[in-house]
Amino acid sequence: MRLTDSDHNSLSASPDFSALAGPSTDHTNGHSNGFTSKSATNGTGNGVLPKNGKAIARVSLPGTTLYDDTPVDREEYVRLVIQSLRDVGYIAQFGNLSESAATLEAESGYIMEEAEVADFRQCILDGLWAKAEAALIRLGVSEDDGLWDAKFLISQQKYLELLEAKKTTSALHVLRYELAPLNVDSDQLHTFFLMCSESEDLRQRAGWDGAAGSSRRQLLNNLQRHIPSSIMIPQRRIATLLSQAHAHQQQYCLYHNTPSDSISFSLYTDHNCDKSAFPQVTTTILQVHSDEVWNLEWSHDGLQLATASKDKTAIIWRLSYDAELRTQWEPHLILKDHPYSVGCLAWSKDDSMLLSSTENLIKLWNAKTGVCTKTLDIHRETVTALAWLPDGTGFISGGLDRNIVLWDIEGNIRDKWGETGIRITDLAITPDFSCLVTVGMQHLPFGIINEGITGREVQSGDAAAAGAAAARASENRMVIYDLTTKQIESSIRLEGELTSVKISQDSRFALINHAPDEIHLWDLDTGRLSRKYTGQRQGRHVIRSCFGGYDGNFVVSGSEDSNVYIWHRDTGALLEVLAGHGEGSVNSVAWNPTNHRMFASCSDDHTIRIWETPPEPVIEESSRLPRPTFTENGNSANGKGKTRQ
Repeated sequence: MRLTDSDHNSLSASPDFSALAGPSTDHTNGHSNGFTSKSATNGTGNGVLPKNGKAIARVSLPGTTLYDDTPVDREEYVRLVIQSLRDVGYIAQFGNLSESAATLEAESGYIMEEAEVADFRQCILDGLWAKAEAALIRLGVSEDDGLWDAKFLISQQKYLELLEAKKTTSALHVLRYELAPLNVDSDQLHTFFLMCSESEDLRQRAGWDGAAGSSRRQLLNNLQRHIPSSIMIPQRRIATLLSQAHAHQQQYCLYHNTPSDSISFSLYTDHNCDKSAFPQVTTTILQVHSDEVWNLEWSHDGLQLATASKDKTAIIWRLSYDAELRTQWEPHLILKDHPYSVGCLAWSKDDSMLLSSTENLIKLWNAKTGVCTKTLDIHRETVTALAWLPDGTGFISGGLDRNIVLWDIEGNIRDKWGETGIRITDLAITPDFSCLVTVGMQHLPFGIINEGITGREVQSGDAAAAGAAAARASENRMVIYDLTTKQIESSIRLEGELTSVKISQDSRFALINHAPDEIHLWDLDTGRLSRKYTGQRQGRHVIRSCFGGYDGNFVVSGSEDSNVYIWHRDTGALLEVLAGHGEGSVNSVAWNPTNHRMFASCSDDHTIRIWETPPEPVIEESSRLPRPTFTENGNSANGKGKTRQ
């Protein structure tokens, strides 16, 4: 948008401050709907003299791009800078006039916006609805651009404000003669009319903060979608672009592992996290189990770690910190009352209860006393998955018998899915409480049932031949259920054995361990495979992976080659291959939910390793130090639960 010659010549005239535009956001009250004084756009007939009284000369530059080697349009850039100068508060003593912005307009020949745009904005903020609708046409909004949608948004705001002011007759007139003719479903708006006798009730039901709140500014933001952005620039556009740049740099920072608000984001340099803040060193080795450790799970407070073993025990390890903030570990409770090997673990929402599975049985434990409060015997085959509901009111179990059972917190059956189409190897509930994601093997009518699959092994010894035969008569699937209706939302056939599933905190992604030798990231919104992670080894055993890091931007997995593998989630880059465990598979990994610089792994070597960031400074001889070895009473020849130093 360029100044005309007559506009530019007028810049030597006396300034008319009332005709110049204010900032694109209201500095008087960030939550108020209106301005306290009239403001309009700049540049069509009046200019500004700088304080020294000299006229401003226009600067002519060649070309139309910002630089010769960039496609950024100079006019767009300058107009955004003008908007930003006003947004950040470079305002002279004359009302809303920004001398810096006005000078830039004069020198460049570009204006931020026409007078009609400021008039339209002010009409919305002042609640002048008829004038605002008339201005839509002048701003170039056509039916193809969503004219009727824009009119509906304005009429809806007018309707709600009339109801709030208890002007029911006028509100009903708007509903009948303005909203209904737009052929938009107005049933909900009619419900507001019938049910909301009090203003507070109306605001709550409509999700709307009223005429005195920020609703008119939100209306402006919504109307922006229907007005060409070259005519009415979206508010705080440069700030939006900078936020997007920050998010992009953070997303592709391979070792990013801190909350966004804890980082000093500089415009001078690109964001890059130091690898030294990434957990990659074993600081503690926990040794009490007498056989392979198959699974582990952190409590929600991150201070307890439950482990499950082939030795028929589950152990609750307790984490504490000494005066120098060094970690201290001890085996708090050893849960021995399991007739078979322990496969699955799950903490209640308040960490007061722990679930464990042992073949077809489920045990409920008091996590403070170690007392088994109940044993559940409903599944006919191995229980392969346990998951608490996000609200803590109960839990779900799944097994190779194809059954999914919903239990209450006391261990009473609330509901059953009945026999599903797959022999479930794992399941997970999305944190938003909407879906249940299951993985497993679906048997076709003409196939044979492979009874050789257990909670530990996919194929082992003579079971390999049976597994191969079963594969010809079966297929592996991810099946997603609506958690409320229990109806199948999607069923996706996948190649290879599926041994575990984890859901990202935003409920968008499912992480599935896939034999042989792959981990798949599925986008649950689109039902498409987003990424594959390779490098680890998985063919015979159940290997469990997890999301890690502050934003879940890492993928971590064990492997049958005794290593721990870590990838960057969004790029798929393999970041670390961590050695340390002894011979056998690393069966499961779990990232601490509160200390995002700590995770744990468990292995066939009977141990659990705690991984943290390297100490300062890194002690090169640490690998030669003896491992803390715990007995069942918690005593250690090397010091009770002390961290390796």
